[in-house]
Amino acid sequence: MLIMAAAEGTAFYLDSRFWVLVPLILFFALIIWKGVHKSMGAALDARAETIRGELDEARRLREEAQALLASYHRKQKEAEEQAEDIIAQARRDAEAMAVQSRRELSERLERRTQLAEEKIANAEVQALTEVRARAADLAVQAAEKIMRENMSAANHKSLVADGIKQIGKALN
Repeated sequence: MLIMAAAEGTAFYLDSRFWVLVPLILFFALIIWKGVHKSMGAALDARAETIRGELDEARRLREEAQALLASYHRKQKEAEEQAEDIIAQARRDAEAMAVQSRRELSERLERRTQLAEEKIANAEVQALTEVRARAADLAVQAAEKIMRENMSAANHKSLVADGIKQIGKALN
């Protein structure tokens, strides 16, 4: 543009574009002279370092979270294994208790059966004893009745004498 203005023969400083370009060049010169580009570069470097630190922190936190997650997965697996062991042990204990209960029930039934059989045997013996005693009482009563009706006083004396002799022989 400036070249065109020079070629046309007009003064380039009269062109409005020249006056826009001059402050722009002065602005950039002032920025370079004050070192704003260095401070901007330092600010960008600091920002990049901050972002890098945050990324490192995020990476570290992610690794910790993964380690913690792995730890929780291990603990969960161990807890599940312990639960399975507890369940298996409980089943074994329940089976053992069932076997023991069956055995104890069987033993109790055998004892009760044995006690019942003994009571029945004792009742049979007692019944036989009572029947024999009653039969003996009836025989004595019948013998007494027969003796009263059929025996005389002389027969009584001889019978008592024979009884005394037999008792004497039995005692010797």
